[in-house]
Order: sequence, then C-alpha cells, then structure tokens
Amino acid sequence: MSTGESDSNAPGSVADPSENEKMDKSTVGEAEPHETQNKDEKEHVDGGRQQQQHRDDVERPEITQGPQLDTEKYNVQGPGGNKKDVSTIGGKTAQLIETSSPEKFSTATLSEPEPPPGGPMARFEPPEGGFGWLVVFAATWCNGSIFGIQNSFGILHVMLVEDYPNPNDETLQFKAAWVGALAMGMIFFCSPAVSVFTDHFGCRKIAVGGAFVAFIGLLTTSFTNSLGLRYFTYGILFGCGSSFAFQPTLVILGHYFRRRLGLANGVVTAGSSVFSMALPLLLKKVVGPLGLSYTFQILSAFMLVQTFLALTFQPLLPTAHSSPHADRGGGSSWQRGLPQMRKFFNLRVFRVTTYRVWAFGVATAVLGYFVPYIHLMNYVMEEFKETEKEWILLVCIGASSGVGRLAFGKIGDLIPGVKKIYMQVASFLLLGLMSMMIPQCRVFEGVVVVCLFLGLCDGCFITIMAPIAFELVGPLQASQAIGYLLGLMAIPMTAGPPIAGILHDYIGNYHVAFYLAGVPPIIGGTVLFFVPLIHRWNQRCQQQEDHCNNKMLPSENNAVNGDLLPGFTDVETHV
Repeated sequence: MSTGESDSNAPGSVADPSENEKMDKSTVGEAEPHETQNKDEKEHVDGGRQQQQHRDDVERPEITQGPQLDTEKYNVQGPGGNKKDVSTIGGKTAQLIETSSPEKFSTATLSEPEPPPGGPMARFEPPEGGFGWLVVFAATWCNGSIFGIQNSFGILHVMLVEDYPNPNDETLQFKAAWVGALAMGMIFFCSPAVSVFTDHFGCRKIAVGGAFVAFIGLLTTSFTNSLGLRYFTYGILFGCGSSFAFQPTLVILGHYFRRRLGLANGVVTAGSSVFSMALPLLLKKVVGPLGLSYTFQILSAFMLVQTFLALTFQPLLPTAHSSPHADRGGGSSWQRGLPQMRKFFNLRVFRVTTYRVWAFGVATAVLGYFVPYIHLMNYVMEEFKETEKEWILLVCIGASSGVGRLAFGKIGDLIPGVKKIYMQVASFLLLGLMSMMIPQCRVFEGVVVVCLFLGLCDGCFITIMAPIAFELVGPLQASQAIGYLLGLMAIPMTAGPPIAGILHDYIGNYHVAFYLAGVPPIIGGTVLFFVPLIHRWNQRCQQQEDHCNNKMLPSENNAVNGDLLPGFTDVETHV
C-alpha cells in the first residue's frame, strides 16, 4: 500500500471534494423519507435501510382540500372482504384502499356521500319570521279553537243535560259526561299515531285532514239528538280530528323559528288562553240562546276556518316519505319497512327508569284533572242557584292558565336539569288540594279563587311537560316520549269525569266526587317527587361504573383515526 493511499484513508485526512459530493448525494438518496402528500407518482428506494426504516419514516398524509373541512368516518367493506374506513372530506368521499405490498398504493376516487342522519337539520337555518308569522297565527287559531271548545265543555254539558229527552234518568250526569271525556281522551290517545303520520306525511297534510274531520264531527253533532250518536260524532270524530289538527302545530313552528321559537310558542300559548276566556262568554251570552244544534254548527265554523289556515303549514324540512333515501336498499318491502317501523315506534324511551316513573306519576295524576272542567258548572248551579255568572269560572281558569304558562315557562328556564319536575310536583299537589276545597266553599267568590289556582296549576303542568321530557330522554327521543306520555294520559283522563258523574247520580251531589278527584293528583305528585332522586342515583351509579371501566380499559386517546396515524403503511389517501 502506497503512502498516498494510507493518507487518504487515515483519520483526519482531506478527501477529494468530488468524492465527498458523490458520497453526500448517495447518502441523501438512501435516507430520503417516503413522501405521500399530494403526489400521483411515488419514488421507490431500494436498499436495506429503506426496508428497515420504512414504517418509521412514512409521514402522515395531509389533506389540504380547502380550509376547515368536515371529516366523518364510515366503516365499509373493502377489497378482499376487509373492512376499511371511508372518510367524507369537504363533501367528498375518500376511500382508503388496502394493497398487497407496503410500497404499492392505489389512488382513491372521490364520490358524493350519502348525507349522514341529521345532516340537513344541522345546516338548516329557519327564516325567523316573514311567512312564519302567518303560521303562528294559524297555530294560535288551531290551539285556541280546540282547547277553547274543550275547556268550555262545562257549558255544553249543561246544555246536553237540558236537551236530554228523559231528565229523570238516574245516570244522566254519567252519560252526558262521556261526550266531553271521550273527546278530550281521544286528543291524547291518538298522539303516538299522529306523531308517526306527521313524521311520514308532513305537517300540512295531517293538519288539514284533522281539521276537516273535526269540522265534520261538530257539524254532524248538530243534527243528532241521541247521546249514543254524539259519543261518536263529538267524542270520536271531533276528538280524533282535533288530535291530528293540533299536534302538527307543535312541530311546524320549529321549521320557521329557532332563535325566536320561544316567542312564537308564547304567542300560540297566549292565544289559546284568549280563546279559553272568550268562548265561555260567547257560548253563554250569544250562541247558547240559539239552542244546542246552532251552537255546534257555529263551533264547527271554527274548525272549517282552521282547515284553510292549516294550508300554511308548509314544511321546510323533508319528511320521511319524501326523503330520497327512503326507498333505497334491497330486500322485500317488509324487510325495508321493519326498520322504519322500529324508527317510528321507538320504545327505547321506556328503558329509561326515570321516564317510566314520570309517565306513571303523570298518568295517575290526570285521573281527576279534567273533572272540574266538566262538572264545575253543574255544581255551581246546584249549590248557588241565585247566581247567573257561573261561566265566569271558566274564564278565570283560562286567564290564570295563560298567565301560568308564561310565568312558569320563564321560571322553568331558570331551574336546571330534572329539578324542573319539582314544579310539576307542586302543581299537582296544589291541584289536588284545590279540587278538595271546592265543596268547602260557601260563597261563589270562594269558588272563583279556587278556579284561579286551578288555572295556574294547569299552566305550570302544561308548560313544563316538554322541557322535562328533553331532560329525561334527550332531544332525539323527546318527541316520541311526549307522544307516548299523552297516550298514557288518555285513559285516566277519559275515565275521570264519568266516574265523577256516576258518583253524583248515586249520591245526589258533587261533594264526594270533588274530594276523590283531588286524590289522584296528590298521589301522582308524590310519585314525581322521587324522579329527581332516582335520576341522581342513576347518575352516581353510572359515574362509578365509568370510573371502573376507565381503569380496566386502555386509553383510546391515540386511536381516534388509526388508519391515518404516522407509521401505518397499509393504506393511503389521495385527494
């Protein structure tokens, strides 16, 4: 070996610059990482170092398709039966395709994805007024007409008794009470079915059809003289039609308002109370002297007007029937329809213990709820024969109910969580006590004071019902939870007034009937008192269970989107 060769290889010796440049280029070429960001051509580097460091050097692909892209991940069936992830990026679908070699990748294609559930609603912005105020007026007329007639049935009940061909019938009060009780019961009994039809066909069709059926029911009632026929025409036809006309008004306001939804609901609620105050005066002073037949014909005009006003209930969101994805998928119609039936008839709300207890308590309380509305007029005419202003009692109930709905609605917004149920507890307890106080009143003015408290209790109970359902089952299941609750309320609410009527027929007065009518609200309020306690206990148990599970399971913070983590080379995304 020559001296020059030994010097060039010795430590600290100066090598040829050209040789060093070649060595640097070679080293850089071997150590360059594999890049996968926005390239259609890939450079493959052979050598042991690349094979060794391939998994560590692959950089995470970055997606730069515009700012703030919404990404959602779906699990689909990939090539070879393997499940791969599909991400929606900026409204497109990027599929991660698995290849057999870690160095060979396929380019994914972009396609329009199916909109995820709730997607349109998340992007939907209601107009917050304009045509929506006409919808508010139509909803106000609907609520006022239906519940104004129902709350004024005490006057109609007296007219039915006077019009009965056999006034000496010992069960006359019992028979006449069934007419109004059936109508009120059918409004609530049909609620679960109305929810399904409204979701499927839309608010306008259901509201128009329901108002027209209610109009036919009232009109045909005016041509009948038999209580048996009036059970069908007024109790069934008018009751069912009212249910189908009323419930879409709870939904359609959300299509036109979001920021002003509270104001819109307040206007509808206040308007309903105005009808409840005005109709008793109209029936007693104007319509009543014309006779029972003309009375029902004039009342039917209210529902005929509602038939045309309901045409304004144009939904701004697609229904299940009009959805472009409603009929997608193979299989028989039964196989496609079964998931839809499960979606519409969602019984999962009954798995919530607090909801079951709450529904049971409310259904128990309303057994005596409707008794004063039907029998109070007859009671006052029997106990205070000298008075001719018994209709004022219904006006007082309607007025104080409207005040209660506005006031307790605002108070309910200030009470957090399920503690709102304590407002219902107080309203039911006070309602039961006031019902028991009616026979104790020795002067007519005392009955007026009792009716004012009854209206406040009614306003509190009605206003706070929907917020409690949201707290117990969440917003996604609240609609059907309310529908099921109204359905459960139907049977006891229907049975209460006839039971009070038959007690009057056999005892000769309403004292026992009103005493017993106060018992169910007190029992129901006592049951509701335990709902927040059960809810708190369930939350504590759930927290303990989650704490134990967190100790046993590994952390998932680093596995949110595993296929796109650095170092994973089986899949690649190109946009």
